[in-house]
Amino acid sequence: MKRSITLTTGAIAAICAVANAYANTEETQLEEVLVYSTLSRFSALKSDTPIMEAARSVSIVSEQQIVDRGALTLDDTFTYSAGVIGETYGYATRGDWVRVRGLDVPQYQDSLQSLFGNYNNTRPHVYTLEQVEILKGPASVLYGQGSPGGLVNVVSKRPQEETEHEIRAEYGTFDYTQFALDSTGAVSSSGDFLYRMVAVYRDTDTQVDQVTDKTMVLAPSVTWRPDADTDVTLLINYTDTQSDTAAQFLPIAGTLEPAANGKRIDSSAYLGDPAFNKYDATTTAMTLLATHRFNDIWSMELTSRYTDASADYQQAWPAFIGGDRYVYNSDGSLFEDGTVPRSWYRSDATSEQFAFDARFRASFDTGAISHRVLLGGQYQDVTTGDDGYYAYALGYLFIPGDLHPPGADQYWINVFNPTYGNVPPAEQLNALYAKGPRTTVKDAGVYASDHMTLGNWHLTLGLRWDDTESDTEGNTQRDDEISSSVGLLYQFDSGLAPYASYAESFEPVIGDNGTGTPLRPQEGEQIEIGIKYQPDAFPALVTLAWFDLEQSNLPDPLNNPGEFEQQSGKATVRGLELESIARLGDVELQFNWSKLETESANDYRFDSVPEDQASAWVTWRPTGSWEGFRAGAGIRYVGETWGGLDQTKTPSYTLGDLMLGYTWRNWDAALNVRNIEDKDYFATCLARGDCFPGDQRSAVASLRYQF
Repeated sequence: MKRSITLTTGAIAAICAVANAYANTEETQLEEVLVYSTLSRFSALKSDTPIMEAARSVSIVSEQQIVDRGALTLDDTFTYSAGVIGETYGYATRGDWVRVRGLDVPQYQDSLQSLFGNYNNTRPHVYTLEQVEILKGPASVLYGQGSPGGLVNVVSKRPQEETEHEIRAEYGTFDYTQFALDSTGAVSSSGDFLYRMVAVYRDTDTQVDQVTDKTMVLAPSVTWRPDADTDVTLLINYTDTQSDTAAQFLPIAGTLEPAANGKRIDSSAYLGDPAFNKYDATTTAMTLLATHRFNDIWSMELTSRYTDASADYQQAWPAFIGGDRYVYNSDGSLFEDGTVPRSWYRSDATSEQFAFDARFRASFDTGAISHRVLLGGQYQDVTTGDDGYYAYALGYLFIPGDLHPPGADQYWINVFNPTYGNVPPAEQLNALYAKGPRTTVKDAGVYASDHMTLGNWHLTLGLRWDDTESDTEGNTQRDDEISSSVGLLYQFDSGLAPYASYAESFEPVIGDNGTGTPLRPQEGEQIEIGIKYQPDAFPALVTLAWFDLEQSNLPDPLNNPGEFEQQSGKATVRGLELESIARLGDVELQFNWSKLETESANDYRFDSVPEDQASAWVTWRPTGSWEGFRAGAGIRYVGETWGGLDQTKTPSYTLGDLMLGYTWRNWDAALNVRNIEDKDYFATCLARGDCFPGDQRSAVASLRYQF
């Protein structure tokens, strides 16, 4: 670890030296680059406090960076951030899998939670977003229940005063076809009403055989500004996706390791059945954003949302058998040279949400101390349901000495040479269909924070109380919790800002310990120490952070089966993160690095979490005779990961990305290539026995017309 600190400190020094040398040799026109310095009041921090004054780590991916890096899904936007694992389970179509500081984190949109559970709604489309924010570390003092890893907040495009229209067409590998429209401006000459209309249609094949994806998004919005102190915006988003599941749960034998016969399963293999599989999802959301300034001291904001979402999910996959992920013969080979039984799964899932977050803020001085006070109340009511069936290993019979009885393989599949059409009769599967319980979760919280400034000192104190209630078919569980946070930062005139912070989180656990006593919420706490650097001479921001995170009240790893469940387990994450971005004339440079040490309640490394990660991206936008041209290139390194029991190791991988573009008059053309060498790799392989292939090369050409 000492060597890593030395190397990281050297990297910071090198960045600063190069930038200072540039600034000293050429007069640079300074400009405020918002992505480096500030957040809006509907952002992850619920504040417009400059990042340089916040005593915690926040990563921001701007709309321009999303476009430059050729991100096609939200997953893709996370791959150039320190301490963040994007594409955790490789190429995916059901959802966006991200881990922050080694832990799963909730997904928010415009500062309200937008995803509850899995497989009951659509994914946000990156074309509808103007920014992606990653808040690292516990955030319960702002958001209530959640993960100690942090959260992801995506910011929707909103109406703008300046009239702008854009039509965009894209085409790429796997017949990727997309058309998009973005139009905004004032409805009237007075500027009281603004509008924006974002629309997207995508139709594409994928890197997995038989899997297609059709998505339509309509996102109109309108802003009303009756006076200079009031702003009300209504956002509507309707997203409909008709697709299939990319994750095929490929067995380790034949992927990470060769099968006994020496064969390998193609990473594009489809082991479901096109006559059965589907993942069709629809989401309708209406979000209200409002601000009002009462006077020079007091103002308020309101965020409110209603969401109705559903997903019809069906999939067949190689079955779980016994304690192993897949069935093997005694010699380690798959049945019948690759023939395996399949399970058949159906989930008709729904989610309905009503939520609001009202905040009052005050800015005032008490003597030499400046205060920015935030007082808020938050409430959400979420109901989820899941109906369906799970036909486990259909056609498989376990008979000692005869693991493959004759006639049992009617609905099986050969993983090396799959054929399709052998689907169980609908009446056989529908006989297993059952309605699942409806779960309603209500969460009410009040919170307060004060950001105090005395000279170059910045102290932030926060406190929140939450009351949560979960009801599943009349079985009610209630928890209340107090969360706190404190941060201290000092800004030197040189641009350096060392800081230290402490934060807490909690997450309710549904159930009891076997004697009727409800399980306690999982609790998280983190200490973070870091330093930020933002020089005056050129646009840049460098952040180096060390953190020690602990999650407690986990299931006791030593608890014997049949005993009452105990919650004495703890998991820990310790790490170093470096994020840096600088603009030197026509060139923008970004470098990120992280090192994580994880330990689960069972004393194993976390599954699917690399110990080492690094990425770098450079963009060139020349002026003069080359003006209009742009080029960018990036490299991503993800270290080896483990499967959860420290036995299954997935190798590290390094990927390269490329961007070329040219703008003339109202036209813009670009080419984005991700995984330019088309490397075949696995994002993760789990101890349970399955592997998840990573993204294959994607090359997408785009043509945009602005008017």
